[in-house]
Amino acid sequence: MKFELFIAARYLRAKRRQAVIGVITAISVAGVAAGVASLVIALAITNGMRRDLQERLLGSTAHVLLMRQAGDGMRGDWRALLARLGSLPHVTAAAPGLYEQVLVSRGARSGGALIKGIIPADEKRVSDILQSVKDGSAEELEPVQTLPCSGVLDTGRDCSDGSQVVAIPPIVIGKDLADSLGAAVGDTVLVTSPQGDLTPLGLVPRYQRCHIVGIFATGFYQYDSSYAFMRLEDAQKLFSEPDLVSVMSFKVDDLYKADVIGREIEKAAGAGFQATNWMEQNRELFRALKLEQIVTFIVLALIVCVAALNILIALTMMVMEKTKDIAVMMSFGVTQAQVRRVFLLQGLMISVIGTAIGLVVGYAASWAGGHYRFIQLDPSVYSIDYLPFAPRLLDALIVSAVSLGVSALATLYPSGSAANVLPAEALRYE
Repeated sequence: MKFELFIAARYLRAKRRQAVIGVITAISVAGVAAGVASLVIALAITNGMRRDLQERLLGSTAHVLLMRQAGDGMRGDWRALLARLGSLPHVTAAAPGLYEQVLVSRGARSGGALIKGIIPADEKRVSDILQSVKDGSAEELEPVQTLPCSGVLDTGRDCSDGSQVVAIPPIVIGKDLADSLGAAVGDTVLVTSPQGDLTPLGLVPRYQRCHIVGIFATGFYQYDSSYAFMRLEDAQKLFSEPDLVSVMSFKVDDLYKADVIGREIEKAAGAGFQATNWMEQNRELFRALKLEQIVTFIVLALIVCVAALNILIALTMMVMEKTKDIAVMMSFGVTQAQVRRVFLLQGLMISVIGTAIGLVVGYAASWAGGHYRFIQLDPSVYSIDYLPFAPRLLDALIVSAVSLGVSALATLYPSGSAANVLPAEALRYE
C-alpha cells in the first residue's frame, strides 16, 4: 500500500502540463469543504433549536400535568390527593395551580393573559419560571401579610386612622406582556375575568386591581407574552372559586419517561383524572424540528455530491493525462489492482483534505455563533430571540462518513478506467 499511496500523493503534488486539472482538483477540495462545513453548521443550528426550545419549555413548565377530564377542577380534599401523588415513585415534586384566561389592562392598553394561581414554594420545585424574574422579585407572592397605611393599598380603602390594612394582590407578569402594556414594577394593572356575576343589569365581569411586583423573562415568547402569576388564594377570590385548583403539576426524575410516569400518576389519582406530559404538549413542535433537520441534511448533502462530481472529473482527466505513465508502470509489473488503488487513494485524499477543512471551518463558525449570538431572531415568530448553535461529535462522524462515502463512489469509474489501460496500445506510437 505504501507504493500506491506514494504515487497518489505524487500525482496530487506534481506540476501538470494541463493546469486545468489542478484547478479542478482545488475546486473539488473546496467543494467538499464547503459541503461539510454547511452540513456541520446546519446540524448545529437544528440541534441548538431543539436543545434551547426543550430547555426553555422544561424550565417553564412541569414534566407532568394532572387535570379533571370534566374540566370542573379539584375541590375540598385536593391537598390530601396532592400529598399522596407527590409521594409516588419517580415523582420528585408536586404543586397545585389554578389556570384562567383573563384580560390585563393598564390605562388604554390591554392584553390577554393566562393567570396561574400558585403557591410559590411549591411552584419553584416543579418549574424554574419564577427564578427568571429579571425586575422586581417573586418573593412578594408569599402568603398574604398585613401592611401599615404606608403600604400599597386598594385605592378605595381609607386608612387615615393608622389601622392595619391588606395590600392589593401582587402579580408577576412576563416581559413581553409588560412591554405591550407599558408597565413596570410598581405599577398597578386591572385584571378582568370573563367569569362574571349575574346582576339585574346583566353579567358583570369580575375584576381586581393588582400590583406588579416582578417581571420575568424566560426568552420563550409564548410564556413571556401571555403568562402571569398570582397567589393561589388571590386567584381563587378573583374567580369566586374558594378552595379550587384546576391542575396539579409534577416534576419527575426522568423527563424522557414522563409519559410512563404520567400514566402511573393518572392511575393512582383514580377515575375522572387525565394526565398529560411535556412531550405530548409539544409533540408537533419537535416533529417539525426533526423533519426540518432531515430535509436540511438531504439538501445540503447535495453540495457534497456536486463536489464528488468534481472529483470524478478531476480523476478522469488525470487518467487521460497519465495514460502513458500507467502503461509504463504496468509494463514493469504493476498490477491492475495496484493501479486502481492509486486513483482510489488519490480521490480519497482529496475528500479527506476537504472534509478536514470543512469540519474545522464548520465547528469554528458554530462555536462563534453560539458564543457571541450575533444572529438575532424575532421571538414572536421563532419563540427564541437568537439563533442557537449546538455542534455534536456524532454530527462530525455522520458528515464525515457521508462525505468520504460519496467521494469513494466517485472514484470507482476513473480508477477502473486506469486499471483497464492496455500497455501495448498506450505505448504503440511512443
